[in-house]
Amino acid sequence: MAVVKPFCGLRPAPELASRVASLPYDVMDSDEARALVKTNPYSFLRVTKSEVDLPPEIDIHSPRVYEKAKDNLAEFIAQGILRQDSEPCFYVYKQKMGHHVQIGLVAAVSAEEYEHNIIRKHELTRPDKEQDRVDHIRATGAQTGPVFLTYKATDTVSGLIDQAMAEPPAYDFMTEDGISHTLYLVADRALCSRIEAAFQQVDVLYIADGHHRSAAAARVRESLRKSNPGHNGQEEYNRFLAVIFPHDMMQIMDYNRAVTDLAGRSPEGFLTEISRKFIVELKAGGGAYKPSAAHTLGMYLGGCWYKLTAKPNSFDPDDPVGALDVSILQRNLLAPLLAIKDPRTDKRIHFVGGIRGMKELERLVDSGRYAVAFSLYPTSIQELMAIADAGEIMPPKSTWFEPKLRDAMVIHLI
Repeated sequence: MAVVKPFCGLRPAPELASRVASLPYDVMDSDEARALVKTNPYSFLRVTKSEVDLPPEIDIHSPRVYEKAKDNLAEFIAQGILRQDSEPCFYVYKQKMGHHVQIGLVAAVSAEEYEHNIIRKHELTRPDKEQDRVDHIRATGAQTGPVFLTYKATDTVSGLIDQAMAEPPAYDFMTEDGISHTLYLVADRALCSRIEAAFQQVDVLYIADGHHRSAAAARVRESLRKSNPGHNGQEEYNRFLAVIFPHDMMQIMDYNRAVTDLAGRSPEGFLTEISRKFIVELKAGGGAYKPSAAHTLGMYLGGCWYKLTAKPNSFDPDDPVGALDVSILQRNLLAPLLAIKDPRTDKRIHFVGGIRGMKELERLVDSGRYAVAFSLYPTSIQELMAIADAGEIMPPKSTWFEPKLRDAMVIHLI
């Protein structure tokens, strides 16, 4: 069963919510964050990317950065920018991006269930990124950004979420990217109990985004458990902050690739070698090729777009990982032809979220900094869940979820 708990959330004063809420720490670099904070001193980036308030040359993993995050969080609380609810609540977070709407439950979920694979994973974590989140949680005493979870939708949970949205929202604002963010409080104890009971009928939860945050929360929990002689399992550090969406509301976009060179090959020779594993078609009539079906890819090379269709013998359709388009591209082209053996560490490959569109791939190649770019068909939520259920690991950068959750809508203190 999935354990979800209400908690006393720390959140912005209503009149400041739109200014405090910020994009996640890992979707921008320090210079971009500094520019945003310069025009908005209320931005929660001052906590999640606290190097913005320190000299530009500082190492972002310096103890001073985590100490500054702690100080800035305390300052936000002291000034009333952030306030803690006096009673445990659930929260409902609704986002609207164009025609797409997603509605999730903000809750504290079990670190123990994460360790026992009731909260299922599909990606490996990097030790440095995981340690960064451990240090941030320990310094601030808070989980400042939520883990993005999903579950197989149920009518019972959906009905309860609808009830929770019957009251006026606590926040309702639109960010500069045109995405609306609405937050509802669920303070009614009876409704909270029904929500808890409904999730006990949900077998598993799946991490959509936030593997480093969840892994870090589990590590912090284990450390605090060992150092607390009175540990009873009910402490807030046993749980971590999550927003939980039904699978049928998830929007996964393509996650595309650009590569700096052709590994010594000419464009003509490259096309010849690709044809061993793919049917190669020059796109007639100009314009980008955005794949409309699985096992087809777009390629932008030398100012032209090509459609690449994976030949049947190039992958195993019964292998849930191997049949992913990102795997087909990696195993049949990037590794053998472009010598990109480990896309996690190779500096010659660049990943481009689908939100940036095909024009971004063209721009990168036309600039001369990249030789070739590939557009992919998005991984489906069903593929993600099947891989997690099988205990398998997806290739890096397989999924790009939109819209992004804003940090500081609700914060979980441990």
